[in-house]
Amino acid sequence: MKVLIAVKHTVDHNLKPFVDSATGQVDLTQARRTINPFDEISIEEAVRLKERGQVSEIIAVAIGNSAAKDSLRHAYAMGVDRALLIETDQPVQPLGIAKLLKVIVEREQPALIFLGKQAVGEDYGQTGQMLAALLGVGLGTFASAIEVHDGYAKVTREIEKGTQSIRLQLPAVVTADLRLNEPRFIKLPNLMMAKKKTIDTINVSELGVDLSPRFMQLKAAEPPQKPGAVQLANVQELVNQLRKAEVLQ
Repeated sequence: MKVLIAVKHTVDHNLKPFVDSATGQVDLTQARRTINPFDEISIEEAVRLKERGQVSEIIAVAIGNSAAKDSLRHAYAMGVDRALLIETDQPVQPLGIAKLLKVIVEREQPALIFLGKQAVGEDYGQTGQMLAALLGVGLGTFASAIEVHDGYAKVTREIEKGTQSIRLQLPAVVTADLRLNEPRFIKLPNLMMAKKKTIDTINVSELGVDLSPRFMQLKAAEPPQKPGAVQLANVQELVNQLRKAEVLQ
C-alpha cells in the first residue's frame, strides 16, 4: 500500500505573528519557517503503518518555493521514501493546493492520502476536505486513531462532544489531529542522510491547474487588550463591581 502525505512549509508555530498596523496585514517577512506540526503527525503515522508491514512506500509532497525543500528533508529524516516539490513562488490558496494534489494523487495512485487537519500559519483547515471532494473518495477529518484492514480504514475522529468512529473504503483522505500520535525524536544521522537524498521538482506550470485566488484577505488586527486584574479590598467591593457589570441585580 502506498501513502501520500501533503507537507506544508509554514511559519514556526512557536513564533507570535506581528500585525503591521499601517498595512493591516500580518508581517511574516522575517519569520522562521518550518514543517507544519500536523504534517509531522501525518508522517509519523504513515511510518508506523509501514513498520507494521501495512505500507510499502511513503511519498511526501510540498507546494511552494525552493525553501520548502527544508521541510521535505525533514520528512526524509522522519522516514518517507520519496519527496516531491511542486515549485511556485506565488501563494496558493486551499482550493489550488487541493487541485495540485489531485493531479499528483492520480499519478501516484496511493491508497491513503494524509494531510494535517490545518496549517498553523493560515489555519484554513480546508484542503483535505476539498481534495476528498475533488477525488470523489471518503474522508476522515480530525483523526485521533487509524486502523487499516482489507481495503478499509477505521478512523476515530475528534468531535465536539467526544469521538466518532467511521469506516472508509480505500483510497481515502485522512487529516491528522494532535492526538493521533506524538512524533518521535529524529536522530542526527537521519538528518544528515536526508541532506543527500533527491527531491524531485515539478514547476507548477507543468500541471495545468487553475490557481486563481478565490478570496482576498482585507485586513488583520491584533486581538483587543484585556483589562488588567484589580485587587479588591473586601466582598462588598466585589458585589458592587458585579452589580456595575450587571452580573448581579
